[in-house]
Amino acid sequence: MFKGIIFDLDGTLLDTIDTIAYYGNLALSKHGFEAIGTAKYKYFAGNGAKHLVKRMLREVDSADEEVFLNVFKDYTNAYNADTLYKTTVYDGIRELISEVKSKGMKLAVLSNKPHEATVDVVDKFFEKGTFDVCHGGREGVPLKPDPAPAIMVARQLGLKNEECIYVGDTDVDMKTGKGAGFYTVGVLWGFRDRQELEESGADLIINYPLEILDIL
Repeated sequence: MFKGIIFDLDGTLLDTIDTIAYYGNLALSKHGFEAIGTAKYKYFAGNGAKHLVKRMLREVDSADEEVFLNVFKDYTNAYNADTLYKTTVYDGIRELISEVKSKGMKLAVLSNKPHEATVDVVDKFFEKGTFDVCHGGREGVPLKPDPAPAIMVARQLGLKNEECIYVGDTDVDMKTGKGAGFYTVGVLWGFRDRQELEESGADLIINYPLEILDIL
């Protein structure tokens, strides 16, 4: 019996692709680089801000470490200054949360987005107490797809691994959930496609948030 749902953030609860692309291109422009198309950012995101910036710079043919450090700093500072800009909650997410909370289930967020930005954006888009645990990327804690942070969240929720559902939109999320022994749900409204979710072992793939209720 499932007793808790752990959600990815970007591409799962929140549509942040325009936000990520805006701040990414803003940081690039400060250092003389051309803007990158928004669609490409769907494949740059997912492994944390440092990997995002490295992929951005690879796209514009820059491998200079000092440039990376400066672009990363500019990106994170700009993002943290206004995490809500261009970000929206996906249709059906609030209804899903209301339904699962009415069933007494535990809810959590686990993201590779830096912890400060993760907590900030969750606090601003959702009512206080919506999630029992909320974690982003933190120093000393491995990022997804390492299952360790997901297992840590399950323990904080007071749940066994097999009692947890992990919901996300990328192969990183599916590998995280499978590695932790969770039931994995891949979503098609996010940044990646069905093929990626299938190849990474999703137990279930859905088109709309409320479809999760079918397995409860």
